Amino acid sequence: MRHRSSLTLAFTLLLALAHVFAVSTAAQTAPPVNLAAVDEETMRHFQALVRMDTSDPPGNEVPAVEYLKRVLEAEGIETKVFALDPQRPNLVARLRGNGSKRPLLIMAHTDTVNIDPRKWKRGPFSATREGGYVYGRGTVDDKDNVTSSLMTMLLLKRSKVALDRDVIFLAEAGEEGNVKFGIEFMVREHLAEIDAEFCLAEGGGVVRTGGKIQYASVQTTEKIPNRIRLVANGVAGHGSVPLRSNAVVHLAKAIAKIADWQPPMRLNETTRAFFERLATISTPEDAARYRAILAGDETGAAQEYFAENVPRFNSTLRTSISPNMISGGYRVNVIPSEVEATLDIRALPDEDMVRFLDQLRKLINDPAVEVIHAPGHSRPGAPPSRLRTEAFEVLEAAIKRHYNTITLPTMSTGATDMAYLRAHGIDCFGIGPMIDSEDGPKGFGAHSDQERILEEALFTFTRFNYDVVLSLAATKP
Repeated sequence: MRHRSSLTLAFTLLLALAHVFAVSTAAQTAPPVNLAAVDEETMRHFQALVRMDTSDPPGNEVPAVEYLKRVLEAEGIETKVFALDPQRPNLVARLRGNGSKRPLLIMAHTDTVNIDPRKWKRGPFSATREGGYVYGRGTVDDKDNVTSSLMTMLLLKRSKVALDRDVIFLAEAGEEGNVKFGIEFMVREHLAEIDAEFCLAEGGGVVRTGGKIQYASVQTTEKIPNRIRLVANGVAGHGSVPLRSNAVVHLAKAIAKIADWQPPMRLNETTRAFFERLATISTPEDAARYRAILAGDETGAAQEYFAENVPRFNSTLRTSISPNMISGGYRVNVIPSEVEATLDIRALPDEDMVRFLDQLRKLINDPAVEVIHAPGHSRPGAPPSRLRTEAFEVLEAAIKRHYNTITLPTMSTGATDMAYLRAHGIDCFGIGPMIDSEDGPKGFGAHSDQERILEEALFTFTRFNYDVVLSLAATKP
C-alpha cells in the first residue's frame, strides 16, 4: 500500500513540477532548478533552524532572524528587522514587483513552544533524521513553514522571475507566547511594511490516513478566543455550619447551567463550504449528517452526534464555552467568601460578545455570580477570507497538482496571527505540509514530545509553496 501511494505521489509531483516550469518559462525565467540540490538546501536550512532553541517563553528569536537575514542578504534580497524588544526581533524580506498588483505576504513564526527534555527520546533541538523523518521542536510548528518561505524567496530571486506584485516574507516573533512582540507590534507600528492583498501562513495542511491522502485544509477564518471569569460571592463561615449562601455552590450551579447549554448553531461562508465539500468524500451516514447541518438540522440530531462523537465539528458550528479553571477556598473547614472559574470562550468571527455575555448572565440568573470579560489573550474579529479570490483558486489548483486531493476551506477552532491581518482587510489563507492523522495521537504531532515531519512532506510542501507564490506573483505574458 505504501509503495503504491508513493508511486501515485511521485506521478502527481511530476505533473506539478511540469506546471511550475511552464509558469517559469512563461515568465521568462532561468532554466528549471536542480530538484535534488533544492531538497538538500531545504534540509540544510531546516536543520539549522530546528537546532536553534527559540522556545517561547522566553522566545529569543535572535539566532533565527540573524540566520535568515544572512542567507537572504547573501542572495541580494532586501531585509529589515523590527523589534519591540531587542531579543524578540521580526524580519521582513521583500522581492519587488512592478506594482501592477498589490503585494503577497508569506508569514511564518520563528518561536516554538517549550520542551521538557526528560520526555524527548531524541534531542529536541537535534533535528535528527531517522526513518525518513526529521525530529525536533518546531518541525511542524512552524520551522517547516519558515524554511519553505525562505526557499521560496531564494528560488524566486535566483530564477529572476518578473513579478507583478511584491513578495514579502515576514518571519515573526511571539506567536506561541505574547503576540505583543510579533504580529501585534508589526500591525500597529509597521503595517505598511507587510500590507498585502493576500497572505499565506500556517493554519492548514494535507491530511493523510493509513498512507492515503484524504483532503487538504485551507484555513480561511478562525474563532476568536475570549477569557471570561465567573466570580461567585457569598458569606464566609465555619465549615461545620453549612450556608445556603456558599459561594462554591453558587459557582457550581452556574457552571452546570453552562455545561447544559448549547449556543445556537450558525454557519458562515467557510463552514458552509466545508460541510458541502466534506459530504462529497464521506460515507453515506456521515454525508447525511453534514447535509442535515446545511439544511438547518431542525431535529438537532446531527448536532447532538457531533457533541458526543466529533467535538471539533460541534465547536465549528457555534461559539463554544469550556470551563477550564476553578479556584477558591484555602481550608477544608472554612466556607470561602469568593470563588472563581475561568471560561475559555471561542467565539464565531462575527459574534457580538456584549450580547453573548448578556445571554450568559440571563442563563446563570444568579446575582451572586458576576460574569467578567477578562482583558487580553484575544484576537480581533474579522469576516472570513473570501473563497472567490485569485488566491484561493490558485491554492485549490496547486493542491490538486501536488497532492491530487480535494480542498476543504476550514475555520480553525484555535487562534492564529492571521486574525490581525484579516482585521485590516487582508485575505489570509492557512496552509501546511502533509501530516499523518495518526501522528497526533501517537505523540508525534505539533507541541508533542516527539514532534516530527516526513522529509518527503517538507520537500513537497516547499515545492507547493513556491508553485503557489509563482502562480500568484509572476508576470504573465
